[in-house]
Amino acid sequence: MSKPTPQPKDIFSVCKKNVDKFFTEIEKSTPTYQKTAAKLQQDYLDAWKSVINSAISLEQEYATKAGFNVDVPEATLSAIREVTQQAIKAYEDQNKVVMDASEATKQAFNVFNENTKSFASLNRNIMGFMMSAIQQKSKT
Repeated sequence: MSKPTPQPKDIFSVCKKNVDKFFTEIEKSTPTYQKTAAKLQQDYLDAWKSVINSAISLEQEYATKAGFNVDVPEATLSAIREVTQQAIKAYEDQNKVVMDASEATKQAFNVFNENTKSFASLNRNIMGFMMSAIQQKSKT
């Protein structure tokens, strides 16, 4: 039987260990969260597609049974096609904005992390100088 590893008792080791544990748990759940969000988005799209196609089918059936002429001028058909193309373009533009914003945010996080390391290093150097000055003063 192996002996349990002694647990650290200083506040910094305990905090660091718990921060690591916290983020490890978050990292483990992230893929499930992303998969669930993507599935929810697909379900939303499927539901709207179904609603719209059902409405078209119902109206088509009604028009046929009522004997309405469903032929429309070419200008109307062109307008419908144009609206669809504009909607697709808007969706593509929205996706590009989201992707660009995501990339910019990723770069900002990288810069933030680098700045944090530099700031910590600077503080470490300042602390070293201060400790050196305090130690020299206490020797005199």
